Amino acid sequence: MHLLTRATRFASTALRMILLAGLPLWVGGCGTKTETCISCHSRLEEVSPTHRSCTACHGGVPSAATGKKAHQGMHGPRNPSDPAHWEETCGRCHRYQLERVRSTIMFTNAGMIRNIQLSWEGDDGRSYSARGGKAFDAGGNSLEYRPVAELENLSGELYRKFCSRCHIGTENGESHTAGHASGCAACHFPFNDISTYRGEDTTVQGKRPASASHRMTGLPGNDVCSRCHSRSGRIAFSYQGLYDGNNGMVPTRNGLPGPVMASGGRNLTHIVPDVHFAAGMDCIDCHTSRDIMGDSYSYRNMYLQTEIGCEDCHGSPTAPPRYKPIVRENEEAVRESKQYRFRMEAGRKMVLTTKGRPYSNVWYEGGRVKVLGKRSGKVFTSKVITGTPEHAVHGHERLECFTCHSRTVVQCYGCHTTYDRSATATDFILKKETPGEFSETEDYRALYPFPLALNQRGRISPVTPGCQTFVTVIEEDGTRSRNEYIARFKGKQQLRFAPFYSHNTGKRAIGCMECHGNPAFLGFGQHVASSRGIESTMLCEKSESKPLDGFLTMRGGKITAWSAITREHSRPLNQREVSRTLAVNTCLICHDRPADPIYRKELDFGALEDTLHRRLLDRR
Repeated sequence: MHLLTRATRFASTALRMILLAGLPLWVGGCGTKTETCISCHSRLEEVSPTHRSCTACHGGVPSAATGKKAHQGMHGPRNPSDPAHWEETCGRCHRYQLERVRSTIMFTNAGMIRNIQLSWEGDDGRSYSARGGKAFDAGGNSLEYRPVAELENLSGELYRKFCSRCHIGTENGESHTAGHASGCAACHFPFNDISTYRGEDTTVQGKRPASASHRMTGLPGNDVCSRCHSRSGRIAFSYQGLYDGNNGMVPTRNGLPGPVMASGGRNLTHIVPDVHFAAGMDCIDCHTSRDIMGDSYSYRNMYLQTEIGCEDCHGSPTAPPRYKPIVRENEEAVRESKQYRFRMEAGRKMVLTTKGRPYSNVWYEGGRVKVLGKRSGKVFTSKVITGTPEHAVHGHERLECFTCHSRTVVQCYGCHTTYDRSATATDFILKKETPGEFSETEDYRALYPFPLALNQRGRISPVTPGCQTFVTVIEEDGTRSRNEYIARFKGKQQLRFAPFYSHNTGKRAIGCMECHGNPAFLGFGQHVASSRGIESTMLCEKSESKPLDGFLTMRGGKITAWSAITREHSRPLNQREVSRTLAVNTCLICHDRPADPIYRKELDFGALEDTLHRRLLDRR
């Protein structure tokens, strides 16, 4: 005991000496507000208690007597976290976070660029990212990205002039409700709906583009996520129970557009929100910092970077959630939770993500899973479904949880993209006007029913068009070198669907008879069923033999797949899978409860021929 006490005193003394030795450097870096900046910006909001120095982040001359001299050598000057400066600014103190953000797919956009290229021109043997540079894949192998500015074809143009506006390396100060800064500030210094500063500093009040306040947001809210995740799959809208209909200003009720306005002149109507949103959960309550900021590895698709799954908190039919106790005071769960309502501590059993890493706000306690709202401080209890009969139906082993529990899936059918070389548009990567302008129209949008297919994990999940691109290219002289050309994928012209989680989850699952009795769920789209087969009814004049809203047809009992599923190892359901799925509907007429004992084992369809079943079926 005496030796332990001496050791503890020595460690405590050593720690004080280290802190005292480093104090002048720390105070000079982030802990002072003695610069002359405050003579003009006296009412500017303090970033945070640990970010009190103006010049430590913004640069400039802290002792200058005039504003002109004080602003010399500033980083930005509005946004010192822009990737052009973040090495000298955020990266000086937050190197660990900076290296992770460099790798995140939200910064590289490597997957988006690759998938556009595969769909439009095919693989050229190179890997591209928004800015280029070196990275490492999940196996630790070195990657060399070429900057997308060098991708001189239609897919490169499409990314730079369309998709790049949500890239966190590029500021977007023009889109209503969708504006954001670049770099770290994209999430931590959010814009308001009109990208205008509304703080107390009169010298910059009303200027744009700028963050709504100079105060840092350590834990971003749902509004920050929705600024980018409200296009394409619209997951931010679906999560909140919002839907943008078929066209921006189409009247929806009483001759008026929807009650909520969004970017691009879109109007939103209300649908049932996600069960997690309705309970009061934010996006970041499920998604970890590694989902969002990266884990230092570079991934080519979003699903590879995402580390969470429904089973993490709810368990699987056969196994409860996994957990690992905190044993050291410097573990990441402890460090990250310092911003929460209460901090995680040694001994707490932290639930593990799909990748086996501890959450910082989810733990196992008394046989239950607890989730701490990172911003709200509210503690939620997650229902564990392990051992429940409705989740242990034989044959459902390959179903994703959200296959049954998705209320809606946004599906945009028929994307007609025109590229006009006679016009000009802004290249948001090169930051200048260049020849060539894109425009898009769509044929149809739907929420329900939604098609199912095998995803990249070999599991049955919802899929959505991704994308059904019909390309028109207008040359400088007005002629059309391409006219409604169906983009190629995997060597041939074909439409495409992509595995998708809509973020519109319901507590109650879709009825068994829906999936097993409605061919639209199996990939047939809107259809007419007859003794000869299943005929699709939603056809495009540019693809008269192939349905837009489905990828399967059945003629004479033979099933044919018309479209590709765009992720590795993905595919439509095959003949045997479709036949067996539809056959179950015969049993559901009487056995309509998933807890029925007959669903604990493989169904014996031959049993329908016995005396009891023949009598029952004849009676019906």
